[in-house]
Amino acid sequence: MENTGNKKISPSVVRLGWVSLLTDTSSEMLYPLIPIFLTTVLKAPMAALGLIEGLAESAASILKIFSGWWSDRTGKRRPFVIGGYSLSALSKPLMVFALTAGWPLVLLLRVMDRTGKGFRSSARDALIADHTPDCLRGRAFGLHRAMDSLGAVLGPLAALFFMSRLGEDAAAYRTVFLWAFVPAILGVFLLFTVRDKPFVSRYAKPQFRWRACNKDFKIFIFINLIFAIGNSSDVFLIVRAKELFAVNPVVMSLLAYMLYNLTYSLGSYPAGMLADRIGPRKVFTLGLLVFGLVYLGFAFNHSPHMLWVLFAVYGFYTALTDGVGKAYASRLVQEELRATGMGVYHMSTGLASFVASTIAGLLWQTLGFRSTFIFGAAAALLAAIMFVFLVKGKR
Repeated sequence: MENTGNKKISPSVVRLGWVSLLTDTSSEMLYPLIPIFLTTVLKAPMAALGLIEGLAESAASILKIFSGWWSDRTGKRRPFVIGGYSLSALSKPLMVFALTAGWPLVLLLRVMDRTGKGFRSSARDALIADHTPDCLRGRAFGLHRAMDSLGAVLGPLAALFFMSRLGEDAAAYRTVFLWAFVPAILGVFLLFTVRDKPFVSRYAKPQFRWRACNKDFKIFIFINLIFAIGNSSDVFLIVRAKELFAVNPVVMSLLAYMLYNLTYSLGSYPAGMLADRIGPRKVFTLGLLVFGLVYLGFAFNHSPHMLWVLFAVYGFYTALTDGVGKAYASRLVQEELRATGMGVYHMSTGLASFVASTIAGLLWQTLGFRSTFIFGAAAALLAAIMFVFLVKGKR
């Protein structure tokens, strides 16, 4: 194994982490409130909630492979990153108009926000990999996810501040929607301090050929697809928490979601270090097992006290799979097609998430909440078994 003692994570990677922290602070001020806002203020059905999250993620996923290919072809990452973060920032203050336009506008703005994410994600992840040697890849992605998820702690904390001060009426939601724009636009300004790292492509017009991909990359994408079909949006966890918390359900649901993001943030960098040491396959598989157990817990738990444990452990699942999965995928694709390969990874996950959230909403509405979580747990446990038997344990 290559010695990492005298190597450090690039300052550009650290700056991208700060950008993600600010952007996620903005996004997560809204994300845990949107399902409550939809179901209580706008009176949207659960099937609509699944449709909104599914379409939003699928729009992002389709763009991730296209923007990744375009980034590889032009040899630039920065314009895609700046454009994507800017589009997401602009969607935040426009949410105030949903109070009169109804849930279809929420759908449109969620798609706009996720479109920005789709435009930036593959190029950003490729830029992180471009600035990082292979021996530090897990740490670099782990640091980025840690800072991103720290923003996911600060965002709900800010939302909690406003909701506890202003109440839970329409005016309180309007205030949060407007304030969410502030950290988002600060993150966009910070991006102008990040520079591209030039690379030389062996192709005049890079083309991504599935047949030429590494076999392990294909298997990884396939197994991750199986898992993603059961990995519905976290809004279903928040709605279930709101049902179980009898006192101050909105505030308590926000606090539980903050706990999830706190454990996610604290666990991301150690998970990246562990992946660099023992290999990402083992760490990712462990994360799938944790996910399955947590979803079984949500399926059969009726105690509000147990929710705190489930949300905390759920954060460790994300720490074990999010940055580790990206680091793993980036190792299996050559440099000149790296953004395109990351786009394939993101697109397959996101399109499956559309199916997952749609199925979850329909299952909840027709068979009850338990069926949603049992389906997700079964998909995760099946993917973990496949990972053990189908993926080679190469370092």
